[in-house]
Amino acid sequence: MEYFQDESGRKIAYIDQGSGLPIVLLHGFCGSSSYWSEALPLLARSYRVIAPDLRGHGASFAPEGPYTIEEMADDIAALLDHLRVERAVPFGHSLGGYIALALAERHPGRLRGFSLVHSTAYPDGEQAKENRLKAVRTIRTDGIGAFVDGLVPKLFAPEHVDSMADRVLRAKEIGYATPPQGAIGASLAMRERPDRNRVLAELEPPILLVAGERDQIVPPERTFTAAGPNVSQATISGAGHMSMMEAPDALVSVMAAYLDAIKEERGSAPES
Repeated sequence: MEYFQDESGRKIAYIDQGSGLPIVLLHGFCGSSSYWSEALPLLARSYRVIAPDLRGHGASFAPEGPYTIEEMADDIAALLDHLRVERAVPFGHSLGGYIALALAERHPGRLRGFSLVHSTAYPDGEQAKENRLKAVRTIRTDGIGAFVDGLVPKLFAPEHVDSMADRVLRAKEIGYATPPQGAIGASLAMRERPDRNRVLAELEPPILLVAGERDQIVPPERTFTAAGPNVSQATISGAGHMSMMEAPDALVSVMAAYLDAIKEERGSAPES
């Protein structure tokens, strides 16, 4: 694990492995770069893989107060500046997808491609907004451990909660390490995010939308909200919201096919 810190006190922990076309793996809520631990070494064989811990998560800084998705996107842009990466391909999982969309809106010139993984351009509905406040109350009253224990099983396909008990436990262990104030800040950020379907529709780089067939959090129809000659859609069979843990080989195969097409279209020289 490496660290980037700037004069404002922003400190981002990240992994940087491999060489070639730069890609950025953005994890989901109450996760960390460890969510990608099985997929990352497979991808690093052919690409430069940058996997940060998001603000409020893992080993990155976790300031008090509500966050915004836009702030979290600017963190990633600052990290790319630090690493002297001009353009990259973000893969945003769940919360990471909301951040990737804000990155695309605020820093469109930084994208060589774009992917949502079990994520959506839609904002929270009213019930989802209330659920964010409920999450905040649970974390404050019962602690991050109790919240993660309730959250993580819902992230996996129902049949995988027992058959992949070791991976469910691993996802919980990652979640337990989330600073409570970080989980609260990120929950409030997700609650206030706007509809970014327009951003997704107007993106010019190649887009990959990935859904889990058994996703109980973001069903495929909420991921597949853009179409066009630059848009590819893929469904990971049998996976819930966590294909990077439930079906890493299948997810990497989809990602690699998409990335190889980008390299073939635009040349394989790394932009770093």
